[in-house]
Amino acid sequence: MAGNSQRRGRRTASKKGATKGSGGKGRRSLQGKGPTPAADQRPGHAKQRAARARAKKAASARPAARRGGRGSSELVVGRNSVYEALRDGVPATTLYVQQYVDSDDRVRAALQLAGDRGDVHLMEAPRPELDRMTDGLNHQGLVLQVPPYEYAHPDDLLDAAAEDPAGLLAVALDGVTDPRNLGAVVRSVSAFGGHGVVIPERRAAGMTAGAWKSSAGTAARTPVARATNLTRALEAYQKAGVMVVGLAADGEAELPDLDLLDGPVCIVVGSEGKGLSRLVGETCDVRVRIPMPGGAESLNAGVAAGVVLYEAARRRA
Repeated sequence: MAGNSQRRGRRTASKKGATKGSGGKGRRSLQGKGPTPAADQRPGHAKQRAARARAKKAASARPAARRGGRGSSELVVGRNSVYEALRDGVPATTLYVQQYVDSDDRVRAALQLAGDRGDVHLMEAPRPELDRMTDGLNHQGLVLQVPPYEYAHPDDLLDAAAEDPAGLLAVALDGVTDPRNLGAVVRSVSAFGGHGVVIPERRAAGMTAGAWKSSAGTAARTPVARATNLTRALEAYQKAGVMVVGLAADGEAELPDLDLLDGPVCIVVGSEGKGLSRLVGETCDVRVRIPMPGGAESLNAGVAAGVVLYEAARRRA
């Protein structure tokens, strides 16, 4: 017990006695750390987490980059269809050729066209693989891969028309579901100096291989813009000073009497069966009819757009 008391005494004495100095090395530990940061700046603090959540929400609410989006890839199937697509300049990435395919004039011509273009990959594939790719369609040993179409934004057409003294000349399609009609409209817009075509994102024809073929190559230089909501896109055009003219069999004005075509104008064409939808028709500044002395009830979208575009080009010249 005496030994324990002596040891406790020595420890106690060492704590109370003189200690060796640090020579100034511990001076920094005595310095202050500055003012206490605000709560929303302290790592891990609840207010900082809340501030970060608000910033993230604000960033997600910012408008996305202007774009019209991309279409979906497509397969062109069959010897004649593949040959015609390559001949007509339809964009393509890969030509799949069946192994040991019986070569005829169409196969040789398609291979020649793909080779001459230089940007189409040639891939040999067994018949079961081509059957799987085409869901069992009669591909006849040839399958062409068409890449997704890069759509413009409706505002891009306004930008393209910025240097045109007469302003925008465009066609909007309302409920047109036949890709060949879309291609024909693209061809007419290109022929008469228009700046592009606007289509709705849903329930409408897109730029498929059939539309490319009908455009006769003009789709390569005439943009097609896709709008999430066609009515809102037309209203945005109106705010930019563009007159929206709808084609309708019961329109209040006749085409020869229309004086709006020499300025910024967007011509709206409806489907052949139903015409303009109600909301789009109500949005138009004026609805115009094309005189048809022959007695036909209506024209398809491609022909109707061509007639009005010709009249607009004549007045803008």
